[in-house]
Amino acid sequence: MTDPGTIDDSGTDSSAAPRRRRRWLRWTALGISVLVLGAAGVGWSLFQKLDGNIRTDEDTADELARFEDERPVPIEGKAQNVLILGSDNRGDGNGKYGRDEGTERADTAILLHIAADRRSATGVSLPRDLMADIPRCTTKDGTRTRKQFAQFNWAYQFGGTACTIRTVEKMTDIRIDHHLVVDFRGFKKLVDAVGGVDVCLSESVHDRDAKLDLPAGRQTLHGEDALGYVRARHGIGDGSDTDRIDRQQQFMGSLVKKVRGNGVLLNPTKVYPVLDAATSALTADSGLDSLKELYELVRAVRDIPEEKVRFLTVPRQSYELDINRDQLVQPEADQLFTRLRHDRPVRVGSGKDRVADTESARDDAKKPGDASDGKRDSGPSYRGTTAARDICAANEAENAAN
Repeated sequence: MTDPGTIDDSGTDSSAAPRRRRRWLRWTALGISVLVLGAAGVGWSLFQKLDGNIRTDEDTADELARFEDERPVPIEGKAQNVLILGSDNRGDGNGKYGRDEGTERADTAILLHIAADRRSATGVSLPRDLMADIPRCTTKDGTRTRKQFAQFNWAYQFGGTACTIRTVEKMTDIRIDHHLVVDFRGFKKLVDAVGGVDVCLSESVHDRDAKLDLPAGRQTLHGEDALGYVRARHGIGDGSDTDRIDRQQQFMGSLVKKVRGNGVLLNPTKVYPVLDAATSALTADSGLDSLKELYELVRAVRDIPEEKVRFLTVPRQSYELDINRDQLVQPEADQLFTRLRHDRPVRVGSGKDRVADTESARDDAKKPGDASDGKRDSGPSYRGTTAARDICAANEAENAAN
């Protein structure tokens, strides 16, 4: 028989209060469960969206597989080489940057080497005007091109990412483990998602072709202006591709500092827009086409000191048959490629004199492949910058020299 409860002197059921507490606890537990499940559902939905943003470049993998015997052997250990390409695709909403002729070129090409010990990362810019041996490649319509010695960024126009990767591997004898391709719109979205990137101009810039109109001095650039800044060749600097690459390197160093410095990677409300912009901006190989794989890549470099995040230009000079084209400077270029191939430290210096960056050189003694006696393996210093450098340092040095 059910206990009806006990009635006290005031006529109140003494068991009512415990029952109310139990009901409240049950409803609270149920509410918490609903919230947890709801949050998990939203989290999974957002994860699926981000994961689905990335476009997988299966055609490149298929094409590279056909030439596996010609490719360099994969590097031993955990070091990684990632080829980052900036496409000048004028379709897909990019028509205002020029007429869409159905072809694309690699407006920017950076070979990113991430050291096996995750203590340094080196981005090597390959000038688009560099003369290079381009292999026979498969075009979009299935025809084959001929081998030729031509301007480097033609490889992307002839045979897309696969042709560019094979050209870089032939030039450097470095195996490309992964690749990422970003177009104009993707670049702008990423810059806007981090709240803009700081740059420094020694003089005002007015470039109609790049749609750029900027004052002199330190300033923060957002999507459209940032794109114009890294693409411009006229009305800014000396108009050379080398000068443009220097600006791109300074911009990337500033971008790294911005992402690491404002808590983006640790703040969910800040990191989601960045991830959304980054993932929707990318076309990647099957090894980097998921949020988890991209996160692993970011995690590999996020703790690298800013002075060890280096950007440099491959040693180059004017091509002897055409001053509007570049050629590699030897043996310096091959020495650089050898150091990257064997995961050895690379130093950068600022300016044309390539003065060694003492911060970059510090603690480079016991890297893989270095001398066992522990002496610093200095090697040559290459023109470039680091993420630790102040964005106005180059301008201030130039003004002091003058």
